[in-house]
Amino acid sequence: MIAIRGVYERHEVTSLNHGIGFDTAAIELLLPTYGAQLGLKGKIAKHWTLNPHPTLIPAIESGWVESIHSFGGEAGMERYTAARPDVFFTGRDGSLRSNRVLCQLAGQYAVDMFIGSSLQIDRDANSSTVTDGRLPGFGGAPNMGHDPHGRRHSSAAWLSLAHGEASAVRGRKLVVQIAQTFQKGGIPTFVESLDAVEVGRNAGMPIPPVMIYGDDVSHVVTEEGVAYLYKTPSLTDRRAALSAIAGVTPIGLGADAVRTEQLRRDGLVAFPEDLGIAARQADRSLLAARSIEDLVAWSGGLYDPPAQFRDW
Repeated sequence: MIAIRGVYERHEVTSLNHGIGFDTAAIELLLPTYGAQLGLKGKIAKHWTLNPHPTLIPAIESGWVESIHSFGGEAGMERYTAARPDVFFTGRDGSLRSNRVLCQLAGQYAVDMFIGSSLQIDRDANSSTVTDGRLPGFGGAPNMGHDPHGRRHSSAAWLSLAHGEASAVRGRKLVVQIAQTFQKGGIPTFVESLDAVEVGRNAGMPIPPVMIYGDDVSHVVTEEGVAYLYKTPSLTDRRAALSAIAGVTPIGLGADAVRTEQLRRDGLVAFPEDLGIAARQADRSLLAARSIEDLVAWSGGLYDPPAQFRDW
């Protein structure tokens, strides 16, 4: 809800890529309900570079999504994508015409926004899913989670982050990190230093395995609020804005209440109440589908989920 109001609506984001995770899946499931309440249908989230996520089925079926260009397929979605050639790029035989290279290019240069989660974020908004004892891949995040300086076509979202001087003014892609301040087991997401730094050193890597560099991150969203990092005039302000929405993590405990209030007045930080969101509004009943079985129903029986996801 915070992301939809504080980022999607505010910047009129019409083309985007979602990283994998519960946070972005929840946004997809809130579009037909909360997004519709806000009157945003037809105004945001219309064009996607994305695998055919089943959690997008309710948004597709309720008319939010106009097109999806995919990196690859998704198990169980074959019959559904074949039935929706108006949304997915399919061949004459109905099979999905995905293209990883072209979709990566579209995700880099064409879309207005990348939004994804991470396991760790440091005080400068550098992030990584490489943690102590865990070495996963980054997927497409490094490719899409940056501002491509070669872009020249404009959009409302891209222009809303315009910066520069005189003849050198240019827009900017939204690169958004969305994460809960703590993960399962009480592990903080916001840390003083990424585990990736030590992992890289011990593994003899030439540089630490950072997934998305902080200077590319324009927004950070947590359950506490939004930090509009692209607005911050200095590194000190940037760190203060991030601390303000980092909760009681090691980074959040360094927040200064007086400074935070000034950041809110200056529009560098927004809490739910600043966005017109009341905590009592956040309820699972707002999700357009609350089970895999619900997604099958939304698809008209065309989605065939893998056996391990069936509970009926």
